[in-house]
Amino acid sequence: MAHLRVSVGASTRLGPGKADLLEAVGREGSISAAGRRLGMSYARAWRLVNELEEGFGRPLVQAARGGGGGGGARLTPLGEQVLAAYRRMQAQAEAAVAAEVAGLRALLSPPASREGEAGEPAQAAPRVRWR
Repeated sequence: MAHLRVSVGASTRLGPGKADLLEAVGREGSISAAGRRLGMSYARAWRLVNELEEGFGRPLVQAARGGGGGGGARLTPLGEQVLAAYRRMQAQAEAAVAAEVAGLRALLSPPASREGEAGEPAQAAPRVRWR
């Protein structure tokens, strides 16, 4: 899996963490729930959303305060566009490097300390980070 980080402006960067956060906000309907799902604090989740919103100059997440009716959050149309564009770029990047990643995987030696089921060396699933 390729991990794509894109600089879309002088100080605006979009990568897997921010994209996953936007996706989780859309799915969970809450910034705090999205942060919990991703193992980050509410403050960090808000900070990442704010970084994106400052760069794009408009809200990507619309939040409603809690209270009697409860709070919540949803992606704005711009937030949905940004997330969809990133996911398309991510898929294109993964397709572009797939053959090379397969070639690198073929060069890996099996871990010596672990064995697979039939006494065969276990194959570790390598992670590819593309920055």
